[in-house]
Amino acid sequence: MLDGDVLMRIDESGRVVEWCRSAQELFGWSADDAVGQPVAALVSEAATEDPWRRRRIDDVGPVLVKPVLTDASVVWEVRATAAAASGHDLTILQTMFTRAPMSLLVLDDQLRIIYINPVVRPTVTASRAPVGELLGRVFTEVYPLENPAEEEAAARRVLDTGRPEMNRLFRAVQGPTRRRRNVYSVSYVRLEGPRGEVLGVLASGADVTDRERALWRLSVLEEVRKRVGERLDVIAVCEELVDTVVPAFCGIAAVEVIEDVVRGEAPPLVPIERDVPVRRAAFRGRLSAYPAGDVRLLPFGTPFSRVLTDLRPRLLSVDEDSLWLAADPACRDAIRRSGAHSLIVAPLALRGEALGVVSFYRHEDEEPFGEEDIAVAADVCAHAALCIDNARRYARERTIAAIVQRRLLPQRPHALATVDISHLHLPGPEGGGAWFDAIPLAGGRTALIVGEVAGRGMAAATTMGQLRTVIHSLAALDLAPDEMMARLDDTAARLATERAALPPGDPLHREPLTAGCLIAVYDPVELTCTIVRAGLPEPVALLPDGTSTTLPVPAGPPLADTGNAPFPATTVDLPAGSTLAVSTAALAEKVLTPSAPLRSLLDESRDRTLSDLCDHIAYALTNNRPTGETLMLLARVRAIPTDDVLTCPLPAGPEAAPLARAAVRDRLATWNIDEETAFTTELIASELVGNAIRYGSPPFQLRLIHDQVLTCEVRDAVPSAPHVKHARTVDERGRGLFIIASLADHWGTRYHEGGKTVWAQQSTNRAAASSRMR
Repeated sequence: MLDGDVLMRIDESGRVVEWCRSAQELFGWSADDAVGQPVAALVSEAATEDPWRRRRIDDVGPVLVKPVLTDASVVWEVRATAAAASGHDLTILQTMFTRAPMSLLVLDDQLRIIYINPVVRPTVTASRAPVGELLGRVFTEVYPLENPAEEEAAARRVLDTGRPEMNRLFRAVQGPTRRRRNVYSVSYVRLEGPRGEVLGVLASGADVTDRERALWRLSVLEEVRKRVGERLDVIAVCEELVDTVVPAFCGIAAVEVIEDVVRGEAPPLVPIERDVPVRRAAFRGRLSAYPAGDVRLLPFGTPFSRVLTDLRPRLLSVDEDSLWLAADPACRDAIRRSGAHSLIVAPLALRGEALGVVSFYRHEDEEPFGEEDIAVAADVCAHAALCIDNARRYARERTIAAIVQRRLLPQRPHALATVDISHLHLPGPEGGGAWFDAIPLAGGRTALIVGEVAGRGMAAATTMGQLRTVIHSLAALDLAPDEMMARLDDTAARLATERAALPPGDPLHREPLTAGCLIAVYDPVELTCTIVRAGLPEPVALLPDGTSTTLPVPAGPPLADTGNAPFPATTVDLPAGSTLAVSTAALAEKVLTPSAPLRSLLDESRDRTLSDLCDHIAYALTNNRPTGETLMLLARVRAIPTDDVLTCPLPAGPEAAPLARAAVRDRLATWNIDEETAFTTELIASELVGNAIRYGSPPFQLRLIHDQVLTCEVRDAVPSAPHVKHARTVDERGRGLFIIASLADHWGTRYHEGGKTVWAQQSTNRAAASSRMR
């Protein structure tokens, strides 16, 4: 209101004949309501009933009243003076209340509306009623608030405390279905008179729906990028996806992945053939049409199959008129029961290859999807597809590594005459390099090996294969256990050097080679076991009386350790019927160490078979399983009967050979050895003894062992190695070892403290009979 503005004109009786716009703004009465009414009554009612209007009247101050001559009468014109406008920029207030792009409400001390600016009505109010019908109502009745009690409480706090409440966010439901929700930012400020009296509350608000929805979509994408892909497993990635988007983005979500992708195979190119099966990998919500894990063909003529033909996401409204529902009755029934009304179907695709499809549903009172949500669904699926493809590639590599490792492990262990073995192998989720071996040696002995290569995947599996090959080569040389371990360590050190020399970009370059091994050689004649270990825990012996004891084997460094420390070997007595238990470190902590929670299982194993004992330990580990790959080897030993062993000391002269032949002939007759084998064995024994007498030194000893093979051994005190010579026709000597190599199946030399033993092996009729029985 400006200086000189006409407020009203009054006739001689005091009734209003003209009510100007300034008076409408001042008193709040419209021209229709004021014309014809006594001016005194209007002013008096405004001043007594409404503190807001009373405050405005007090601000008016003095007015200018002058008579104005009309056609036939005189009326009184009331004008504002300069004093009435002092201290107020009415132009600014008028502009703010009529043109500002925000909603303004003036509320009295009862939170009733006494003024609404034009901006608020078409956007926020629940009714299209005239302003006059909205005035005087509590504002929570006018706004379609999602939580009116909370907003009313905030406005009352402002009235009571005078502290403004700024930028409060609230939702207002819109549309006939009340599923569409807009977001508003509102601030409440208390209005006070010149004497501090509380007049009411000014509420100002703005529609921030677009801003909040954009922030919400960004938060959904951020959460998906943070949570999806933590595990390298296709099914796990799909479960992470539905767990993240429900209920943050939608009420129901289902993920179908092409079956070949789940198995680690390469995804097909689009368009997908109709006979390509998909697996229901994950589902969250209620009333799923298909259970998780179900494998099926996508019905033709549905959005789900269409998405896999062009990789284009689709937004659909689900209603009775949707033609595609008829193509999938199970899906149609589940959608109806769940109350779903809006659907986005988006592809899981990467580089033009289809991995699967994701269905996002909103149901019941959830807000329907909009066009902007399609971009969110597409971004979510793009990230999920990358994670699924990573998991698929990892699954394929893991599968290949597992196959390689299984092929490198003993497929059908050798039939051992004096050792029964069983093993417990618990593969890790990422593969590993644990292995075992049971290798028959000369003299009825058996080498038992357990090894472990740190790492996972192909690198661990191939390294394990290299070390295992070296072990077999060293075992064929009949080296002592400590010598075998030293040579194995040399090989591991060379492999570590080669790995360190790889290009810096190779992941294997940054992964040092770490391996452990335990070698135990059991002698069924002496009933001893010689053990050496590098980086693995101490073995445990389960004795025939039912007790168990940890064998005191000194610890050697892990393989490939550059310290060049020795690998000390220990020989312990191992009575027949004992069981040797060797395992990798993780399983030893659960079973073998004295404080292990499952150590008691070993003490109770005397009456169990080895396979039953392995099963019993595996069952006990169900809720206490070690992480990573673990392996345990159990070996129950037997003695060679004394009747199957001939031990004969020999003199140092030429009479040794005839004595050896006679002793061999007598014992072979007792064993019912056929004449041809007996003749060959006599010749081998004679040549071995003659070679020892000629090149060795006493004491001499002949030993004949008959188990699955017939072994002839001659021992002397000289550690020099014998060599095969190809004698000329005119030579009288030098054909001994050549004859032995020609007649025996295998021959070799074993070194030990105080000399060497030269041995030769032949198959016998007992071995042939055992083979036929097997």
